[in-house]
Amino acid sequence: MKKKLVVLTGAGISAESGLATFRDSGGLWEGHRVEDVATPEAWQRDPAQVLEFYNQRRKKALDVKPNRGHEVLKELEHDFDVTIIAQNVDDLHERAGSSHVLHLHGSLFESRSTLDETLVYKIPGWELKLGDVCERGSQLRPNIVWFGEMVPMIEVAARIAADADIFLVVGTSLVVYPAAGLIHYVRREVPKFVVDPNLPDVGSIPYTTMIAEKAGIGMEFVKQKLAEFI
Repeated sequence: MKKKLVVLTGAGISAESGLATFRDSGGLWEGHRVEDVATPEAWQRDPAQVLEFYNQRRKKALDVKPNRGHEVLKELEHDFDVTIIAQNVDDLHERAGSSHVLHLHGSLFESRSTLDETLVYKIPGWELKLGDVCERGSQLRPNIVWFGEMVPMIEVAARIAADADIFLVVGTSLVVYPAAGLIHYVRREVPKFVVDPNLPDVGSIPYTTMIAEKAGIGMEFVKQKLAEFI
């Protein structure tokens, strides 16, 4: 039976494909404050601006390709039972061919009803506009967990992390909760690998290997190390 490899990925793995993040740009995301485009208050204040912001992110995401970090995660499925817990809202893991991806913060390519959050729809193309409504006549919003909102999939993610035989963190600063807390659900004796140019402060957690590299280079190293566990 294949060992369960659980991977928590963050903004760093998508950044290598050319998708901007806000963590490395003074709190701005493509020139916008997070408070102005990624909060419930921003939506109430100016839904048109929020929709346009995500339209542009969606358009950009369609133009980029998975990088070597994404590809290695797909390749690891040959020898491991891989589950990816993605903090990112793009679809680069799926486009690289990964089979099991849990999106903690929702999907850039889905909309949901502002009246009934269980009504979720695929977005054809890259535009979501004012006047686009659900079947109950309510305006559609991006199906993304904004800052200040509950993360509905976090309990599922915690159970997955607790069941890991190997745990891998790629491209995340581990400062945004609740996702950052997932590493603490991993059993003490489980081997852990952390890949990021700016390593988070988790080196004191037992059986943790720290790799100060971008996702592409770091994942090649991890792939070699994981050969010991096959």
